[in-house]
Amino acid sequence: MGHRSRVRTLAVVAAGALMASLLTGGGAAAASPPTPGGPGAGDPYYPSYGNSGYDVQAYDLGIRYNPGSGLLHGRARILARATKDLSDFHLDLVGFTVRSVTVDGTAATWTRDPHELVVHPAAALPREHRFAVVVRYDGVPEPFRDPRSGKPVGGFLRTPDGGIAVGEPEVAAQWFPVDDHPKDKATYRITLTVPRQFEALSNGLSAPRTVRGNWATTTWRLRDPAASYLAFVAIGHFTVHRWRTADGLPVIDAIDSGITGSLRRRIESSLARQGDIIAAESSWFGPYPFEAAGAVIDQVDVGFALENQTRPTYVSTFWGNPDRPTRGDDVVVHELAHQWFGDSVALRRWQDIWLNEGFATYAEWLWYEREHSFTPQEIFDHNYDLNTADAPLWTVRVGDPGPDRQFDKAVYLRGAMTLQALRVAVGSADFFRILRTWAHDRRNGHGTTPQFIALAERISGKSLGSLFDAWLFTTTKPPRPAVTSVQRTGATTATGTARTAQVEAAMDRWTAGLQERVSENAR
Repeated sequence: MGHRSRVRTLAVVAAGALMASLLTGGGAAAASPPTPGGPGAGDPYYPSYGNSGYDVQAYDLGIRYNPGSGLLHGRARILARATKDLSDFHLDLVGFTVRSVTVDGTAATWTRDPHELVVHPAAALPREHRFAVVVRYDGVPEPFRDPRSGKPVGGFLRTPDGGIAVGEPEVAAQWFPVDDHPKDKATYRITLTVPRQFEALSNGLSAPRTVRGNWATTTWRLRDPAASYLAFVAIGHFTVHRWRTADGLPVIDAIDSGITGSLRRRIESSLARQGDIIAAESSWFGPYPFEAAGAVIDQVDVGFALENQTRPTYVSTFWGNPDRPTRGDDVVVHELAHQWFGDSVALRRWQDIWLNEGFATYAEWLWYEREHSFTPQEIFDHNYDLNTADAPLWTVRVGDPGPDRQFDKAVYLRGAMTLQALRVAVGSADFFRILRTWAHDRRNGHGTTPQFIALAERISGKSLGSLFDAWLFTTTKPPRPAVTSVQRTGATTATGTARTAQVEAAMDRWTAGLQERVSENAR
């Protein structure tokens, strides 16, 4: 049926082109027929992720989930703009049974492969046409499994009391049809219907919960566009705390009700600091970019935190060691920094992941200076000295690490060291001007490494290509940046054996925490 529809459409287009040619005496070139959109966004790291031929403006998702059976019923309404004349187009979708598809209210046909839903509209979509796709689907969501271990590590994961959709980059296609690449950001309206005894959480702010019979519905909205992997849902038994920072920013925190005792108190202590953390990061990076903040802490068998837009998710193990009480604060600082770097300013290509992870790690260094008087330069020096020339840290091209090393420790640590090397080269005033300008000018957009380098050169008036080549694109240990006495401000002016021992002990704890988080796929 879909094939016949496309043939009929192409025939109409061809006939129209022939008529135009006859009316102009044969002088006009025949119009090119519509062609299919591509099954990938062109990212070499993940060739099948994302699509081409259209740009999504908004997702309106209706999700009904039963934690008892694990069955999900979904209705996705996708508003998009064709960027070429389209005969058909792809959406990323893993698993599920598709029940119906319409395009602009007219039934469409479709085909499937393991990662793609290919939609064949009844009529071709002209370039610049804004269209609405509605997909109805159901099934038990499939998690994304580690190709080596087979362990579920992302996507839609069942939890002891519900489910959570979380992961990077593999998550969105596991629970809704999507153009699954961060270069196609969109706004979200996510309506969650679950049994009334469960909470249902997502991004942004919510309308009041409504109850009908045994089911409760909550609608969440993201006002600012988000990359697809940053949309999430969490369903289960949570204690939800709604509050505001001193600046009036709404904060919504949810902690799994099964987390109790001293562990819960440590988590609550870190979350209570979100207002202070956001205020500090706003002073470094510019105004907080979104309409809400908060956190979800769930009991799920993954080892990472993720910077879901406006509401990062964490696993309780970040607070599991009472001998390292600041570890939880560190990860909250990291994920909140991603709201600027990674969320508001998103990646256009996955190879530039250091723009997310290096920046968020550097935020931890700034926080350490604020809280513990250890400056970023001291942290840099400690890690530079700790990693000898043959250390694995220097073998990764962090500006293009490859998909297998995308979340390597080097991307985090050497990415932050790149920023400190930049700060030494241009001075603190220009350095923070660069960070704030990057966050401001590219808010709700995208950025690449060449664009960041160009901005740094424009603001500083310096040629910085060799610096970035050394720190991002070589596989040898770069020379130590020459730091002047004026640049060694704050606690770095203190000297002596006691100070050195104090710094080394603190940095060893921080580095060990980073290693634990990265080895657990902390993102």
